[in-house]
Amino acid sequence: MVKTTPARLWEAITTSEIRGNYQFGNTFTAEWKPGGRFEMGNAKASGQLLAEGEILEVDPPRKLVQTMRALWGEDVKEEGTSRVTREIEPVGDSCHLTVTHDQLREGAIDQLYGGWPMILSGLKTWLETGEKLTTPGSLMYT
Repeated sequence: MVKTTPARLWEAITTSEIRGNYQFGNTFTAEWKPGGRFEMGNAKASGQLLAEGEILEVDPPRKLVQTMRALWGEDVKEEGTSRVTREIEPVGDSCHLTVTHDQLREGAIDQLYGGWPMILSGLKTWLETGEKLTTPGSLMYT
């Protein structure tokens, strides 16, 4: 649960300037429509594109589905493309956010999905307090 509105949560997920506050300082560009391209980078990652994908479904402020292909290392590039679904459900003065990262190969390396607890903790912290997490992983590129 995140104490926020669906619109504010949606904005935090789809706005690069906000998302960088809780997702390792990364930048995002996307065409938020089915078939649109998604790219993730970071100025401190030597200009390397960190991930790319395609937007599959957009239903603001309820659901966002996209593919993701990690590019930050040869080992993750070999894993291929997976899918990330975010679903937002209002509950009183809060929201229940469900993130499903699937279509991963059996035995996929945890670099593809292991960061989700930190990203989601950072999202909740930022939305509820305006503060950034300062855990080592959250400061990876900052």
